[in-house]
Amino acid sequence: MAMVGLFWIGEDSVYVGAEPEGAAPGVRLSEHGVETLGAGPGRSWTWDEVVRIETRDVPVRSGVRRLASIAFDAALVVVTGDGQLPPAFSVEVATAEETVQVDVLAAVAGGIYLPDEYELSVALLERLAEGGTDIGDLLAWGRDHAAEGTPPREEREALLRKWAGA
Repeated sequence: MAMVGLFWIGEDSVYVGAEPEGAAPGVRLSEHGVETLGAGPGRSWTWDEVVRIETRDVPVRSGVRRLASIAFDAALVVVTGDGQLPPAFSVEVATAEETVQVDVLAAVAGGIYLPDEYELSVALLERLAEGGTDIGDLLAWGRDHAAEGTPPREEREALLRKWAGA
């Protein structure tokens, strides 16, 4: 699997945030539509039903501030011995009938996203919900490249621009 922006991309699924393990909450995007995962009853919608996918409370910082935050967190773990899960953010899926909010864990190392990747990811979520981009493009990339791991920042941004039509 590989992280590109807010997305954790594999061969058959794309997750907003980290891929959930066990009963952890998550949001999966696939050819069939959008699905919420977690301890409670999961929900699913076809792409035709989804009118909006938004994120809230995503940790975003500039490159220098991001590195400082990661260094501080690492030092805190060394001093206290208390490791933490990555920060969570919310994903809101809206249809004509309902809006469902799910908290997901950040997939990026250190849990903090760079501003450009975040903005391009938001644009991509809008295009996916509007039908302007096909999730199949992300999945095709995942089948061909996810096993190689997360690409460098410049390549991630180029992929997001391409998929978001930016």
